[in-house]
Amino acid sequence: MAHHVSIQACIEQLDVEIGFRATDPDAYVTFGALFDPAIKDYHKIPMNADIRHPSPSFGSVDDLDIKDLDPDGKYVISTRVRVGRNLDGFPFQSLLSDDERAKVETRLKNTFGQLQLVKEYDGEYHSLETMTEAEEKNLIETHLLFNHSNSASRSAGVYRNWPMNRGIYINKTKTFLVWISETDHTRIISMQPGGRIDQVYSRLVEGVRIIEKQLRFAHSDRLGYITFCPTNLGTTLRASVHIKIPKLAANKEVLGKLCDDYNLQVRGIDGDGTGIFGDTFDISNKRRMGLTEIQAVVEMAAGVKAIINEEENL
Repeated sequence: MAHHVSIQACIEQLDVEIGFRATDPDAYVTFGALFDPAIKDYHKIPMNADIRHPSPSFGSVDDLDIKDLDPDGKYVISTRVRVGRNLDGFPFQSLLSDDERAKVETRLKNTFGQLQLVKEYDGEYHSLETMTEAEEKNLIETHLLFNHSNSASRSAGVYRNWPMNRGIYINKTKTFLVWISETDHTRIISMQPGGRIDQVYSRLVEGVRIIEKQLRFAHSDRLGYITFCPTNLGTTLRASVHIKIPKLAANKEVLGKLCDDYNLQVRGIDGDGTGIFGDTFDISNKRRMGLTEIQAVVEMAAGVKAIINEEENL
């Protein structure tokens, strides 16, 4: 089987941070000379032949020094933790055939029966192919559903034959989501209003465990869980808050330094590739590789707490 790397994003989108994508798990081996320097720079880890990503370790909420990021409810609007996964034995989105995408959807949908047996995760699947325009618009505006507006993903071929075999599983309380065929084969997401990172994280962990008992995902000792974009390798975990910080919004140099110090990423609240406007930001851990899942959440929590402290002191 021939392996490929997608470089179209860096040709068409000159401002993208990393413009090349893997088209299957083996691309990271075949094109290691291209990927390794980018991985080293983004995740701040050495990349040599002996590098090994830590074994998955979700730990426990007892390992979190900070369980509520914003006890007074003054700054954090919502908290979200997600992981990405790709089914073992399938190429990634830019090479996935229509038949393969249908198989990915079927296999993931088959896991939802087990989720529905647990009260907290009980919900239903919504196909993008059958939902109305109004339903789709509402789910996107409430930050539950992905869209196909990311220019780098479009350049890389992620959105071919949209919206075929794509959809979202939503639990009844809208605090647990499973996306099918957005960028990776699936994104598993836990979210809720406010800053209770302990509740959000524990819900994610148990949901991931239910799904992973039923499916085998692409993984290697060297890179951890393997994803379409090199920024998401390793734990693939992104813990984030939507946070309103008007004083720091007017002091972006101070905010930027805090984010650098705590390995945080800032972006707009409407998702990857969106602009940053006003005084409300999406802030998350930047490093996903070279540390465990619980360590990534701890790093994010410490950084958000430091940002809130700075906001109060300005």
